[in-house]
Amino acid sequence: MKVIYLQDVKGSGKKGEVKNVADGYARNMLLPKGLAVEATPENMTKLEGQKSSAQFKFDTEKKAAEEAAAKIKGKKLVIKAKAGSNDRLFGSVTAAHVADALEAQLGVKTDKKKISLSTDIKNFGTYKAVIKLFTGISAEVDVEVTEG
Repeated sequence: MKVIYLQDVKGSGKKGEVKNVADGYARNMLLPKGLAVEATPENMTKLEGQKSSAQFKFDTEKKAAEEAAAKIKGKKLVIKAKAGSNDRLFGSVTAAHVADALEAQLGVKTDKKKISLSTDIKNFGTYKAVIKLFTGISAEVDVEVTEG
């Protein structure tokens, strides 16, 4: 019997895969547990629609990441921070601060977990930050910390 896997089944198949399996295995294991559906023409059409939809989503996200990288490239973010004596900051400037500044100053929304700072920012000055926007797409931005 030909089936379309709806979930990964260890030792048998991966999600979205179409395979020939024994009739008994399909009827007694895969179909009742909702791990697979029979590969009817209707289900095959549905699978193709899901694959094309996933590809479209991937392409759109990649294009948006490339546009964001073009916006960010070569720009400088200015972050104002309070400091005590010897130009040491109260606390430090974190990736969350950089993410907020990125959204406010350049209009690019990103998750703080995707920002990596070259060093801990505990003093005034200019630092480098790398923003990972998508798989294989990243942008570097200068972060200038000033007194404010």
